[in-house]
Amino acid sequence: MHGRSLAAAQTVTGSKGRGDPLGRRLADNAAQLLECYGAMVEAVDQAQPITPAAEWLIDNFHLVERQIRAVHLHLPRSFYRQLPKLVSGPFAGYPRIFSVAWGYVAHTDSSFGPAMLTGYLRAYQSVQPLTIGELWASSITLRIVLIENLRRLAQRMLANRMAEQEADRVADRLLGSHGKPDELPSVAFADVRAGPLADAFAVQLLHRLRDQAPSVTPALAWLDERLEKQGVNADTMVQDMHRAEGATNVTVRNIITSLRLIADVNWNDMFESVSLVDVILAEGSAFAAMDFATRNLYRSAIEELSARSAASEIDVARSAVAAARRSPCDPRKSDPGYHLLAGGRRDFEIGIGFRPPFHAWPARLNRVSGIGGYATAVAFTTLVVLALTLVAMGATGLGWGWMMVLAALGAIPAQDLAVSLVNRAVTTGFGARLLPGLELLAGVPPKLRTMVVVPTLLTSTSAIAEQVERLEVHYLASPAGCVHFALLTDWTDAPDEHAADDDTLLAAAVAGIAELNRRVGAGPDGERFFLLHRHRVWNSGESCWMGWERKRGKLHELNRLLRGALDTTFMPTDGGMPRLPVDVRYVITLDADTRLPRDTVARLVGKMAHPLNTP
Repeated sequence: MHGRSLAAAQTVTGSKGRGDPLGRRLADNAAQLLECYGAMVEAVDQAQPITPAAEWLIDNFHLVERQIRAVHLHLPRSFYRQLPKLVSGPFAGYPRIFSVAWGYVAHTDSSFGPAMLTGYLRAYQSVQPLTIGELWASSITLRIVLIENLRRLAQRMLANRMAEQEADRVADRLLGSHGKPDELPSVAFADVRAGPLADAFAVQLLHRLRDQAPSVTPALAWLDERLEKQGVNADTMVQDMHRAEGATNVTVRNIITSLRLIADVNWNDMFESVSLVDVILAEGSAFAAMDFATRNLYRSAIEELSARSAASEIDVARSAVAAARRSPCDPRKSDPGYHLLAGGRRDFEIGIGFRPPFHAWPARLNRVSGIGGYATAVAFTTLVVLALTLVAMGATGLGWGWMMVLAALGAIPAQDLAVSLVNRAVTTGFGARLLPGLELLAGVPPKLRTMVVVPTLLTSTSAIAEQVERLEVHYLASPAGCVHFALLTDWTDAPDEHAADDDTLLAAAVAGIAELNRRVGAGPDGERFFLLHRHRVWNSGESCWMGWERKRGKLHELNRLLRGALDTTFMPTDGGMPRLPVDVRYVITLDADTRLPRDTVARLVGKMAHPLNTP
C-alpha cells in the first residue's frame, strides 16, 4: 500500500542534473559515524558503561566501512547522473530511487528482507515503473539510507553520552566527590544552560542523586521544578528514556543485520524478479532461457535506445517484441535481440526515433562504408602524408622537378604508413563483444545433442589408460543432459597394414571405454562413452600404412558417420560398430592434452544455440 501511494505522489524530471549530492551526503555520514565510533571506543577504553546499541556499532563498524566503500565503488557520478531525479518534496533534486529506499527503511524500522523489498518494489511499479538503472541502484541507495539512519542514531547516542557526562559533573559537585567539598545547588547548577533539559541529563542526574543524603534534597527539588516546566515528571522521563534506548538498540541491530544480509543477497536474481522489462521480453521470446550476461546485454541495449529517444524502456522492450513477432518464420528475426543488437538494429532505431551520440558516428560510418570506405580512407591518408612531406620539402626551395621525383618515390612508403594509421584508427573502435547465449540450466537438451571427441593414437596401454581417465574428467566437468564423449583413434603408421601389437592396443581401448560406461552408467538415452577406431589405408605419398588424413581425416569421417555415411574407414570394435546417437547437433574437438574447464560445453553449446548465432 505504501509503495503504491508513494509512486502516485512522486514526479520526476527529465534533466540529468549536475553534481553528486548523494555522494556528499554519504561522505558526511561516514565522517560523523567515524567521530561517534571514536567516542564510543574511548568510553570503552576508560571502562565506562555504554549501551547495547553502542556495542553493536563498535563490534560491526568494519562492516559499515566496507559498505561505504562498496557504495563509492558502485555509484560513480556517470551512473548517478542517469538516475531520474525528483521534482518536488523533501528529496527534490535527489534520485527517485533514494526516496523509494527511504520509504522502505522508514516503514520497516531498517529491517531488510528480500521478499519484503521485492513486494514493495512491485507495488511501486504497479503505479509508476522504475528504470533499469534505478532497479540496479536500489541496493546502493538502500545501503546509503541505512548508513544515514545509523549515523542519526549514533549522533543521538553521542549526544546522550555527553549529556550524561555533564550530569555526572554536576552530581560530583553536589555530592563532593573526589575529595572536594559539597557545593550548594545554586553554585552547582550555575553552568547548566537555560531551557529544556536533555532527557539523558535529567535521567542520569536522578540516578546519581536519589537515595543520597538529605543535603541534596534542594537539588532534587530544582530538578523537579525544571521538569515540571517542561510538562513532564521524573518517572515519566525515566520510562521514556528507557523506552527510547530499547528502540535504539533494536534499530541499530536491524541496521547492522540488514547491511550484512544485503551483502549476501544475490542482487542479480533480486533485480530480475522485479524488472518489468524482463517480464515483457520473457513473454515474447526465449529471453528467460538465456544466460545472465545475454539478458543484461539486451537490457543495456534497451537502456541505450531509451536514453537517446522519446520512448521509455518499457516502450522499447514492447516495440522489440512486436518487431520480432512480425517475422515468426525466421529464427533470427523472431528474437527481440535481432532488433536490439544485430541486423535489425538500424531499422529499429529509425522506428523509435533514436538519436545516436556524436562519438558513435565514426564507427557507424565505417560499418556502412565497408571496404570502399576503408580504401578511400587509406587513399586520403596517403595523399595527406605525401602532401605534408612535399610542403616541408618545398619550404627548403626544392624545385618542382625534384618534388615530382620525391612524390613518386615516396608513394609506396606513404601508403604503408597510411595503412598502419587507418588500421590503428579502425581497431581502436572495436573491442571484445559478448556473444549472446542460452543458459541451459537443466543441461544440454536432446535437440542440442553434443559429442565431445578426442582424436588420438593408440601407442601404448599406459597412454590409452591415461586418455580414458582424461575422458572421464571431461565428463565430470560437463553439464548433465545429452552430452556424449568419444575417443577417435588410429594405430600408428606402419610399413604393413597390420602390426604385431594392434589387437592388444585396440582391446585395451575397448576395455577402458566399456569399464567407463559401466562405472558411470548410461545417460538419458544410451551410452555416454564411445570408441571410434579406424583401420589403416595405404598412403603412397608417405609410403606407409596409416589412418586416412590423420587428425583432419578423423574429424571429417566422424562428421560423415554422424550424418549416416557407411563408407568411412571406422572399423567394428568389440563385435560390431558402436550405436551412435542419430541426432548429434554439435561436435566439440579436444586435443589429447587439452583440459576441458568446468561447464565449458554448456557455454559453447549455449552460444551456438542462441537464435542470433544461427548460421
